[in-house]
Amino acid sequence: MVNPSQYRGAIASMNPTELQMLYAAGERDFHHADLKSAELSGINLQDAHLSRANLRHANLRWANLGKADLSWADLRGADLSWANLDGANLTCAHLKGTKMPDGTIHD
Repeated sequence: MVNPSQYRGAIASMNPTELQMLYAAGERDFHHADLKSAELSGINLQDAHLSRANLRHANLRWANLGKADLSWADLRGADLSWANLDGANLTCAHLKGTKMPDGTIHD
């Protein structure tokens, strides 16, 4: 069983299964999480705090990131095709080469 309290605050490397289990247990604070190249297609991370997270080259197709805090997150090369970003905070997020929900590639 995953103990959410052991992950409070800055999170180092995390695998997608741990992330899903923690989210299901009510955890929402994943700032600084290292999820580089993670397979997160279809994941629900609504209202998650992912500021400064490393999501570089992550597959976030069909992900629910509504109202998520992605400020300063590294999303370079990530695939956000068909992802829900309604109300998400992307302030200062690194988006170069990111495939956006509408299919465009961010410059």
